[in-house]
Amino acid sequence: MCGIVAYVGHREACPLVIKGLKRLEYRGYDSAGVALLNGEGLKVYKKKGKVSALEHELADKSLHATIGMGHTRWATHGEPNDVNAHPHYSFHKKLAIIHNGIIENYATIKETLLRKGHTFASQTDTEVLGQFIEDIWENAGGTLEEAVRAALQEVAGAYAIVVMNAEDPTQLVAARKGSPLVIGVGEGEYFFASDASPIIEYTKDVVYLNDYEVANVQAGKLSIVTLDNTKTTPYIQKVEMELAAIEKGGFDHFMLKEIFEQPRSIADSMRGRVNADEGTLQLGGLRDYMDKLAKSKRIIIVGCGTSWHAGLVAEYIFEELARIPVEVEYASEFRYRNPIIKEGDIVIAISQSGETADTLAAIELAKSKGATIFGVCNVVGSSIARATHAGAYTHAGPEIGVASTKAFTAQVTVLTLMALAAAQRKGAISDTLFRQLLAELETIPAKVERVLESAEKIKEIAYIFTYARNFIYLGRGLNFPVALEGALKLKEISYIHAEGYPAAEMKHGPIALIDEDMPVVVTATQDSSYEKVVSNIQEVKARKGRVIAVVTEGDTHLPSMVDFTIEIPKVHEILMPLVSVVPLQLLAYDIAVMRGRNVDQPRNLAKSVTVE
Repeated sequence: MCGIVAYVGHREACPLVIKGLKRLEYRGYDSAGVALLNGEGLKVYKKKGKVSALEHELADKSLHATIGMGHTRWATHGEPNDVNAHPHYSFHKKLAIIHNGIIENYATIKETLLRKGHTFASQTDTEVLGQFIEDIWENAGGTLEEAVRAALQEVAGAYAIVVMNAEDPTQLVAARKGSPLVIGVGEGEYFFASDASPIIEYTKDVVYLNDYEVANVQAGKLSIVTLDNTKTTPYIQKVEMELAAIEKGGFDHFMLKEIFEQPRSIADSMRGRVNADEGTLQLGGLRDYMDKLAKSKRIIIVGCGTSWHAGLVAEYIFEELARIPVEVEYASEFRYRNPIIKEGDIVIAISQSGETADTLAAIELAKSKGATIFGVCNVVGSSIARATHAGAYTHAGPEIGVASTKAFTAQVTVLTLMALAAAQRKGAISDTLFRQLLAELETIPAKVERVLESAEKIKEIAYIFTYARNFIYLGRGLNFPVALEGALKLKEISYIHAEGYPAAEMKHGPIALIDEDMPVVVTATQDSSYEKVVSNIQEVKARKGRVIAVVTEGDTHLPSMVDFTIEIPKVHEILMPLVSVVPLQLLAYDIAVMRGRNVDQPRNLAKSVTVE
């Protein structure tokens, strides 16, 4: 949510910043702007809407500059409009600022500045911070970096900021707390961004700024200090991401590309970890903590949205295989209900981006109570990866579409590996079943490929249901979280109201909604709950509901009972969600496209939710 791009060096800044903002569009935003510094002074241009609207605004402007910064805003303080868009000038226009996050005590700071005679053009907390920095700089003297540090010591909340100095065309000052910021290091040039995607075209050398650090680029040199002025040595890392990974590669949308990437992303999440022939499973990131995991009396899983659904799948698998009790919590609620956490507890935090603010807050709370924290995330060097004691990357590759697809299956894969490893270490699983599941896991990518071969049939089904205003999704056991995820995908990108339920719960209320206009999607694979699900389908059909059933290949019973079927290969019940979720992703995608929705950037949503 929100995107930052900034550059100082020898290139033309404006086209570089605009291209970077386009690479960050997936994060979700409602306005965009740039600030440039050249012989005409510090100029800010901003516009409500997409980056394309900003480009139109810039068409007749003098844009030559070798320093610039840009921002895509997801509105928090003040409605989406030109004035509230970033960047913001300071009061005397000595500075321009861009900011991700929320300044919680901005109102108090604003009152102080108002008493000093300041006026404000916008409703944002960001303009307040910019004016506060300038006020300190003007009245306390010293350098701009010192003024930034002094201001941030008075600030409560989360932030990633970049500040441009109207008096120095070589200087950018940046800082972070709780919101990601990466610095690209080139030959006599520096790049700042919310993630590496705008940078990798120019350099693979990056520095991930830590919380409470301030970076100052001036006269071609980079220095980093903490808020209390302790100097730190920038740790330069190589970015593994390739440019092709953040381009559409011939697909109409990133979401469709990422659905079709799942055979590879699932395989990549197991690569180097699973050897079915030898019956071995290695999770290097958990090696030193595996005994603690196996001996734990309780596991708490925290996540938001799709990651929470992955945690629900993991609950079934950990309890079934490792016989460890599991609780799955919304990270956004976990920290506010004074949870009971003991020192022997394991907390598994799941996040695609590794920057989810609510999940980070849950981690800090659990750590303060003595729990051991494992992270499952996709982004190397992310905040969650650094905040946890141990963990495992999913290695799914960049996910640009806001509605998560390959991240879900990669998370479920890694969580399954963790459960298997714990079960083996604990002695809770037979060697025969352990080896069987490892062998089955290695077949999952090929089975997902077979599901993707049904894409045209799923598209035909989707066309029939583009009229729908409501959907119900049903599943039992491990397919209940799949029902929740299928419903979430549909509502996220098509804006159709959809709800997922355990199939047996339908008769306890939702069955009142069933009529001939209500599509019901049922995951009815041949597993231990099959006969019960068949009974639930009969209850729907008796009330004239229209049923789309995801069934196991070769099922000759269900197709005659339902309106439409989508076949998937036979899979061990423990691993079923990795395959059964894929047709639901395609169904949601196709319906959304047919309804003319912006599939990759659905309204009001952000890819990385970095505010609580």
